[in-house]
Amino acid sequence: MSFLTMMGPSPDWNVGLSAEDLCTKECGWVQKVVQDLIPWDAGTDSGVTYESPNKPTIPQEKIRPLTSLDHPQSPFYDPEGGSITQVARVVIERIARKGEQCNIVPDNVDDIVADLAPEEKDEDDTPETCIYSNWSPWSACSSSTCDKGKRMRQRMLKAQLDLSVPCPDTQDFQPCTGPGCSDEDGSTCTMSEWITWSPCSISCGTGMRSRERYVKQFPEDGSVCTLPTEETEKCAVNEECSPSSCLMTEWGEWDECSATCGMGVKKRHRMVKMSPADGSMCKAETSQAEKCMMPECHTIPCLLSPWSEWSDCSVTCGKGMRTRQRMLKSLAELGDCNEALEQVEKCMLPECPIDCELTEWSQWSECNKSCGKGHMIRTRTIQMEPQFGGAPCPETVQRKKCRIRKCLRNPSIQKLRWREARESRRSEQLREESDGDQFPGCRMRPWTAWSECTKLCGGGIQERYMTVKKRFKSSQFTSCKDKKEIRACHVHPC
Repeated sequence: MSFLTMMGPSPDWNVGLSAEDLCTKECGWVQKVVQDLIPWDAGTDSGVTYESPNKPTIPQEKIRPLTSLDHPQSPFYDPEGGSITQVARVVIERIARKGEQCNIVPDNVDDIVADLAPEEKDEDDTPETCIYSNWSPWSACSSSTCDKGKRMRQRMLKAQLDLSVPCPDTQDFQPCTGPGCSDEDGSTCTMSEWITWSPCSISCGTGMRSRERYVKQFPEDGSVCTLPTEETEKCAVNEECSPSSCLMTEWGEWDECSATCGMGVKKRHRMVKMSPADGSMCKAETSQAEKCMMPECHTIPCLLSPWSEWSDCSVTCGKGMRTRQRMLKSLAELGDCNEALEQVEKCMLPECPIDCELTEWSQWSECNKSCGKGHMIRTRTIQMEPQFGGAPCPETVQRKKCRIRKCLRNPSIQKLRWREARESRRSEQLREESDGDQFPGCRMRPWTAWSECTKLCGGGIQERYMTVKKRFKSSQFTSCKDKKEIRACHVHPC
């Protein structure tokens, strides 16, 4: 027996049987066949899920059984490579014991009818364009007496090749009389051979068994065939079994596994068909349990999209963070996915500019003259030199005019010259201090060249220095010291 049936919706999946043997070694028919079926691929479509769009396989492949490792998106996928899930079960059960031999397998219903009734030799005026099955055997006569009756036979119209040519009837009638009214011996019926005995009705002690045969050819006179078609006889099974033995039914089918994934338990049951003859309790077990293994829990791998590009750094200068994402492509109901969908890493951009920082202004000094027009000054010191392109330091000395009182009109010439010399020296000192590259109280050498970067990638640093060239003894400022600048380099990721 062979059959094939599609699974829908699906790309080209199917289940079926191929050349299943229904015969026994004794040339009878098997009582029952139960087969669990796995899905097969017809090789005509390349879809991987039940609802995949049509994608013809070119060239077509051979039909083959699906496996648990075909594709991660397949509903039958198992990363451990276990047995594929069974999707169907076919049960073939013999409901009547008819027939005699199994070594000659008829091709179709017509061959069976031909075996039951030899082809009629009568002249047939059936058109060639009408295709019929063979005639069935004649029925029994409609009259049970010697009065005339009629009997009937039938055939089936299988095809009409030319609709313009009518096909004759599918029924044929013939006159007949009741049994014993014909001069010829037409009451003989042809019987098949007896088929094998059925199993004994009990599994312990004495029971009954039966066998059957069927009528191959009914009597030509239409009479009823009186030969028996069934016979029974006693049978003994395990004659030494004790009176306390009980007769049980066959085991039922296994229940579904108690777990949907991982290890579970399945059970099956049977019933007491006949209690022990001595009235005792039946000690045979009525239920069985065994372990069952389902696919491992949450073993379906995550189907993820590729990582996106890294985002921009969270800052515009200095140290920050950047991220990238990916998406879950597999369905959520296929199992939990613990893979990370976002990654975060540090990023390094050139150092942020640091502006110059100064103290507050000092109080104004006293006027530099005791009479007439003069000036007074105030100062502030640098707390933080500018770095990495920060704002430069503004002025650190401010002057403003001052006038105490008018000087006498006729001062002595010696006193006037002394004051002029003192003013000249003070002006020269202030001029020297102002030449100190914006660092009051000292003159600085130029900046050195930047040093080599401390790293080739991933963010390193470079340094340069400015040293004091000359300090002025009369300076009141404390900011005259060596300077150092630092900047970032090679900030690209390794």
